[in-house]
Amino acid sequence: MKIINDPVFGFIRIPEGPLLDIVNHPAFFRLSRIKQLGLASVVYPGAQHTRFQHSLGAYHLMTRATESLKRKGHFIFDSEEEAVLAAILLHDVGHGPFSHVLEHTLTEGISHEDVSLMIMERMNEEMNGALTLAIKIFKGDYPKQFLHQLISSQLDMDRLDYLRRDSFFTGVTEGNIGSARIIDMLNVVDDHLVVEKKGIYSIENYLVTRRLMYWQVYLHKTAVAAEHVLINALRRAKWLTAQGVELFASPALKFFLAGTSNISEEAGFLEAFLALDDNDIWCALNVWQHHDDKVLALLAHDFINRRIFRVEVSDEPFPEDYVIQKIEKQARHFGLSDSDAHYLVAQKAVGKDMYNPLDDRIEILEKDGSIHDVTEVSDMLNIDTLSKHVRKYYLCTQRF
Repeated sequence: MKIINDPVFGFIRIPEGPLLDIVNHPAFFRLSRIKQLGLASVVYPGAQHTRFQHSLGAYHLMTRATESLKRKGHFIFDSEEEAVLAAILLHDVGHGPFSHVLEHTLTEGISHEDVSLMIMERMNEEMNGALTLAIKIFKGDYPKQFLHQLISSQLDMDRLDYLRRDSFFTGVTEGNIGSARIIDMLNVVDDHLVVEKKGIYSIENYLVTRRLMYWQVYLHKTAVAAEHVLINALRRAKWLTAQGVELFASPALKFFLAGTSNISEEAGFLEAFLALDDNDIWCALNVWQHHDDKVLALLAHDFINRRIFRVEVSDEPFPEDYVIQKIEKQARHFGLSDSDAHYLVAQKAVGKDMYNPLDDRIEILEKDGSIHDVTEVSDMLNIDTLSKHVRKYYLCTQRF
């Protein structure tokens, strides 16, 4: 057995066998070189934790969840328990550098969930089929659907860990949730996860906390601006590569800079992906800040030295002529063409609602056995407030 001392949950125990084989696998250990929160550390310097730590934390919560459900009389075979634990360990194994930031820049056309599945299937071959059941549960193809819900749902162990963990490492104490209480209140009715009525206040706090963390941490305007410096630097590097310019980069990064829109179908994709982490990007940008290409050098220098784009936030889309003026202003100042100056301006529209009952409901189990949506039984939350779709528009521009 391997014992890991986690700063959030304390000792996490990994038993001998397939689960320990996963933790010791290079594909899993690669997550220790990928930050959980991407570029949130430009706002919260303590946010240095990794996908590796998060995956272990989600595993720990999953052990608590299966134990709680078994105590309540829900039969889970040992093989099913091991499989759902393996699936939660590997749920993020397909994340690329800087987590979600580069998902649609370097790996266009394929999500991190799809890459996770590709890696799990390869590991399954190496482990002689030991992950077959875990893959079925991960995909939602196993008859016991509540096991899949523990991995992916409104109340999955992934969310319960990252809210606790991200709150801890950012220092945003308002983001702390009662994950232990929520897990203890979980139950299963008709193969569907529900929450016992006694847990209603923990669920209310969880939903409010999730909204707070999204706008205060995950979508903080400074973090969004930093992301676009990185994204535009890599877009420029890809364009230069397509023009035949030889750029300094690790072999794995070169593969993605030269990749097509269907890169996941190219030979060597998985090998290159598994060799790529945050360090490849940092190292390349550190060299690119001295490149002859003015745009690439400027963006790389900005990123390395925390000279983040200036950002404007609006509740309405920015007028097209206003954006064009920004681009022209950048072009004049830096002596660039308008097409090159596009790399010094970025737009992003973000929409988020706290809870969407049409997507995946949180259901409350009453003492009489009846089941109601959380919005029907809460005296604090109402469906209009929870379902309100908040949309913000970000306009990021190079400083000068």
